[in-house]
Formats: sequence, structure tokens, C-alpha cells
Amino acid sequence: MSDSRETPQLSPEQLSEMMKLVGGADTVELKLTVPDADHRTTIRNLAIDPLDAQIRQVVFFDTPDLQLNQRGVVVRARRTQGRGDDSVVKLRPVVPEELSEELRRDASFGVEVDAMPGGFVCSASFKGRPASAAVTEVLAGTEPARKLFSKQQRAFYATHAPAGLELDALTPLGPIFVLKLKFEPVGYPRRMVAEMWFYPDGSRILELSTKCAPGEAFQAVAESKVYLHEHGVDLSGEQQTKTRTALEFFASAPPMPSRQEVVPAG
Repeated sequence: MSDSRETPQLSPEQLSEMMKLVGGADTVELKLTVPDADHRTTIRNLAIDPLDAQIRQVVFFDTPDLQLNQRGVVVRARRTQGRGDDSVVKLRPVVPEELSEELRRDASFGVEVDAMPGGFVCSASFKGRPASAAVTEVLAGTEPARKLFSKQQRAFYATHAPAGLELDALTPLGPIFVLKLKFEPVGYPRRMVAEMWFYPDGSRILELSTKCAPGEAFQAVAESKVYLHEHGVDLSGEQQTKTRTALEFFASAPPMPSRQEVVPAG
């Protein structure tokens, strides 16, 4: 596949800013969303086998007018096939040097730079695994949302959320059906991840990503560009973020029924 469009480039000022953020991050994740028209060819060219994918359900928590999103706070819980539930409270953008040493020492806390063609963001994430409730119970309304999050996660949330907005007052936005596949492409020196997000209106997002250490970021960018270009993957398409798309969809959609949705509508 050939395309005359150019891949979006960062300005020298943006590149300088990104380099500073990368230097203070724990990890770097390179992301690319594939245009809808290229999903089939990309899956074929990269030899992605959907039957190897792991099934997930993702639900976000926010207010109907997305007050958390406006503050850069993301609250998410997830169900994963063959594994227990997990949750995260995320803040973005952040400057690594402005985060406390106590947070940086916590094994459940991480700072990551997400980079995609033409843009980047540095985020801080507090991860956890629910100990006293399941995502299905919260979606069914039998358990409060706060039980999906640890004491440390709740404290991090309280520091950055709008004053007085408690976790239990948030609205579940979702769930969203996701297929995630980790694979090792032939001729590519890193592990790659493919995620297909299926939204209730029938739209989809296919994202390719790879993670690396901060010191490997620019080498990983070069290797990824070459590999994807050689395999016909469009690097110039409009980029979408899975989280923003999900939040905006559910914020504008009618309220979902409280009964847990186990599988997406066919």
C-alpha cells in the first residue's frame, strides 16, 4: 500500500519537550491507530491471528459531563479473560519531576510517555487489583465503585479530582468489548500489541503499540516506522485515543441499563 500523505511530525520545540519528559519517565509506549479502511490489510500483513487474542471488558467512571476528563483524571476498571479484575487511576499530563518521591517509589505507580504520530502525553498511573468487589458487581449496582480501588488509589484520586466528587458518585461508562493480542512480528525486534476496541455503535479502533525503556525510545521509533511502512501500514492517518473516544461516546449516549452486559451485541 502506498500513500502520498506525510506522517505528522513534531516541531523542534515539541521534540525538546518530549525528550525532557522521556528522561523522567519509567516507560515509553509508541502507539498508532490504523485507519478503518486499512484494518483488514493490516491484520493480514502483520499476520495477526484474532483467535490468539485475549478478551477484555473495559469500563470508565466519570460524571455525565466528564468532569474528571476535564481535569485530566481517568478512572478505569477492567475484566480480563483468564485473569482477575484490575483498576487504574490515571492523571495526565504530568511532569515527572513534579511528582513526589513517595509516589515514585510505590511499585503500583508508574510514569509513562505515550507517543503517536504528531503528538505525545506523559501520564502517571496508579494501578491495583480489587480485593473486595468485582467489576460485574459494581456494574450491577450491588457494590460501590470505591471497592474497586485500593486505599492508595483512592488517595491519589482525591488529590486530583474535583473537590467533593466521590468515587461512588461517578457514573459507569461502558463496558466496552476489547480484543488484545501480544505478538512478535517476524523481522521486528520488539513485542507488539494489537488492540481492537468495539464501541456499541459499531465503530472500531485498531491500535498497534510497543513499549520500551526511555533510553531506547528513539531507536524504537525508527525501527517501528521502518517495519510498519515496509508492511503497508499507513502512518499518516488521523490518530484516535481509545479513552477519549469511549468517554465521548458514553457521555452523549442514553443511560445504559444496570444489568451487566456480558458480550457485545451481535
